Amino acid sequence: MQLRKFAALFAAALTVASGLYAVGNKEQSGLTIENGTLTIGMEIGYPPMEYYDEDGKTPIGFDVDMAKALVEKMGLKVKFIDTAWDGIFAGVDTGKYDCIISSVTVTPEREAAHNFTRPYIANAQAMVLLKGSQVKARSPEETSGLGVAYQAETTSDIYMAKLADQGVNFTPYEYDKVMNCFDELRLGRVDVIVCDSLVAVDYIAPADSPFEIVWQGPAEEVFAICLKKGNDALTAALDKALDELFAEGTILRLSREVFKIDMVSAARK
Repeated sequence: MQLRKFAALFAAALTVASGLYAVGNKEQSGLTIENGTLTIGMEIGYPPMEYYDEDGKTPIGFDVDMAKALVEKMGLKVKFIDTAWDGIFAGVDTGKYDCIISSVTVTPEREAAHNFTRPYIANAQAMVLLKGSQVKARSPEETSGLGVAYQAETTSDIYMAKLADQGVNFTPYEYDKVMNCFDELRLGRVDVIVCDSLVAVDYIAPADSPFEIVWQGPAEEVFAICLKKGNDALTAALDKALDELFAEGTILRLSREVFKIDMVSAARK
């Protein structure tokens, strides 16, 4: 990289770090934004957080709405990059996109490998059955002998793996997308689903829903925006915008529009 170009990029990065929203050419470290557009990695198949509208092309959902509010606050444009969950963290590490806004639960392992903003929503694990199911289990700890569906490489996966280590002898059915879990339960190919409560609430909301939540754990998980490790300037800029959106009541409004209840205030306590 030419010395003059590096100096310009470094100055832009310092502007972001000082608390202002800066745009410019994109440095390899991801500290600045390319052409005024924030690129966001997102697995667009996780309703109600991020999924495609009926046209199959337009991303919608809570994370999408929040991302649009963020970039408007920062004076930027946005580009969503649909990414399979099993490669989403590698994508931000290699600069495929600036950040991940895709229902990313903050865990100690992920914090060790990546930057995170302050949380924006609270979440718990939930167990879902078909209405009228003959399954007697009322918690994941009681699923021995059952087929349990969950999305691979998620906190639901981690939760069930811990139970398996403790001797809960269920049959795991891992899927790339959470929507597949609900399809399989509807078809009777699995017995139960373990998933994020935010997702479960959305699936049981319709009056004609065939699903019911029979167990929900404590809201001990939070979602946050994930960035490449060391990308402190952009992390600070996103935190500033998030704080302002919370203070204005925008995040709470979006929660009430999507979930019909407040799912966000607990994340900031």
